[in-house]
Amino acid sequence: MKAVIHKGEAGINGTDYQEVNDFPVGDKEVKVQLKAAGLNHRDLFILHRHQSTDPALVLGSDGAGIVVEIGAEVTNIKVGDEVVINPGLGWEKNSDAPPEGFEIVGFPYHGTFADHIVIPAINAFPKPPHMSWEEAGVFSLAGLTAYRALFTRGQVKPGMKVFIPGIGGGVATSLLQFAVAAGAEAYVSSRSEEKREKALSLGAKEALDSGADWQAQIGGKMDLVIESVGAATFNQSLAVLRKGGTLVIFGSSTGDEVTVNLRQFFYAQQNILGSTMGSAEEYKQMLTFINDHQIKPVMDQVYQLADYQKAFARLEQAKQLGKIVFQIGK
Repeated sequence: MKAVIHKGEAGINGTDYQEVNDFPVGDKEVKVQLKAAGLNHRDLFILHRHQSTDPALVLGSDGAGIVVEIGAEVTNIKVGDEVVINPGLGWEKNSDAPPEGFEIVGFPYHGTFADHIVIPAINAFPKPPHMSWEEAGVFSLAGLTAYRALFTRGQVKPGMKVFIPGIGGGVATSLLQFAVAAGAEAYVSSRSEEKREKALSLGAKEALDSGADWQAQIGGKMDLVIESVGAATFNQSLAVLRKGGTLVIFGSSTGDEVTVNLRQFFYAQQNILGSTMGSAEEYKQMLTFINDHQIKPVMDQVYQLADYQKAFARLEQAKQLGKIVFQIGK
């Protein structure tokens, strides 16, 4: 089969689109013929986390397709089923944090940028019927991250004011869609006027310029802020949070270290919570929520796997608005 692999050299120079051997199916596994796969920032990070001395790795965490083979002990899935892949491995029940041994499809195990993938049967779920293959292939990792941050950690409720800095990527657009569907009042920010306009069309109450004075516009009003930008916006995000409000962090794209005025923080009795990915239990809840509200991921551009370098460059340059997708087998 053909796949996008990484080996031998850090970064994009260590990637190739080439023939690789099919993988055997274990007793509790299924083989999925992939129809589409989604590109995530995680895939960019893996190009540097996967060591040059490690064996070749098939990249990719998101995907959807048709089951073509099942293991001897698999009873709840049959050949021909249309499925989406929960990329979280080894986190079944909701808990305060991922259990030891939790991993994500695409590193250290082979991923979805290939004609086929072999996964545990418990990671295959019915494809949302209202989604196209391209839509189904891109939402899982970003959607699950957004769902846990917003519902499990953020405890969003109807009428709450929710601020999402840095709208445009897959998790941020999922957060916006989920917040609006949950009855919250959503606010976003972006440097891009195009992305701000798109956010308003998706139901955002207000879309702020990233360079504007947030405090002057929404300061002290937000019940919940979902942060992933990191050092560049962290203190601005705290400043727009109401007393007693909650800030949930799931990423730090502009730096991991921040300086916080602790006295202001504890006098305001604010909460700061970390979040990452989610459990299979939350994945099921997310699918129910998506199906009930007929939510579809915001789509950016479609590429063939052979054109993966163009897709990676678009994501690295932050040109995307929504999800970048690979069509497979077309």
